[in-house]
Amino acid sequence: MDPPESLPEAIQSLIKTYADLNPSTITELTSEPSPLEFMRYVAQNRPFVVRGGARDWPAARKWDAEYLERVMGDQEVNVAITPLGNADSVTLDHGNNCTYFVKPLERTEPFNKVLSYIRRQELEDLPGVIKYAQTQNDNLPNEYAPLTPDVPPSIPFARIALEQPSPDALNLWIGNSRSVTALHKDGYENIYVQIAGEKHFVLLPPSEAACVNETRVRGATYVHSSVNGKEEDGSDRAEVQEGHEEKRVEDENKVERMISLDIQPDEPEEYIPFPTWDPDIPAKNATPYSHLSKPMRVSLQPGDMLYLPALWYVIPSPIPSLTTPYPRIQILILEQVSQSVAVDQPRRHLRSRELLVRLHLLSPV
Repeated sequence: MDPPESLPEAIQSLIKTYADLNPSTITELTSEPSPLEFMRYVAQNRPFVVRGGARDWPAARKWDAEYLERVMGDQEVNVAITPLGNADSVTLDHGNNCTYFVKPLERTEPFNKVLSYIRRQELEDLPGVIKYAQTQNDNLPNEYAPLTPDVPPSIPFARIALEQPSPDALNLWIGNSRSVTALHKDGYENIYVQIAGEKHFVLLPPSEAACVNETRVRGATYVHSSVNGKEEDGSDRAEVQEGHEEKRVEDENKVERMISLDIQPDEPEEYIPFPTWDPDIPAKNATPYSHLSKPMRVSLQPGDMLYLPALWYVIPSPIPSLTTPYPRIQILILEQVSQSVAVDQPRRHLRSRELLVRLHLLSPV
């Protein structure tokens, strides 16, 4: 009788066996699966892409920065503010040489000002803090209610298969290319739908959990450090003469860029488990098993759908393009017990436009 495997040997065997028994690429379909076919993928916990599965979504015909600003106007929205675009990520505080899972500074601002700041920072390559509308509190039917007619309430094959008639929450996220996304996992099913432009995804199966160096990291939040030209709450000190709207906007954007942020550890202490290894930087924060990881990569073209199963690790990132001389726009719809939409506008040198829609279709497992 063979001696039992040690724990490290068993973990290595799990990672290798999964890789040996499953495809190293993502299945591509040319049409939407039936509800039964979709449930088979859910049961197998395997991703797939439907090429051209969402070409006719209404948002694909309408949503660009100008349309969003015209429809939303000066409606108040929640915005996350960070120094590097790194909301909800593991960050080193150079002041005390400690690492934290840092949440953004949040405040409410008129939508048109938020969008103007995001666009100008991209198009003019301006320095300063990064703004990102990213709340997950059912903000689309509330903060962004005028946009709801443009977003389908569900994807039929998933709605029928999962017997979930409507999402529990619907959220809109708006940011630019400086808003980065770290390797992470979701405890629910996801369907990403690309509307325009391209998006690249790096995927790792749950069997590679030992590779990603998931660590309990103390929670913290970005707070105002010193604010030049602003009150503590971020309101303006500078007086602008009536009728000088262009100068006022320029002054406001300049003041915003001067905001300084510090990392403040949360009290009481809370520790969040989060991956600290990046498959694209394999030597940093590696575990003894990281070298066994077999990341899968896929790029979405306009109208493509990507099903991402629960507990898979993912890093989404934009693809540079010179074919469309406009800022990239992303829409993200998710349903987790909530649903969410994200709009991102990238750097000027990418010179592309993109819309991304993601639906999270199950409650957390």
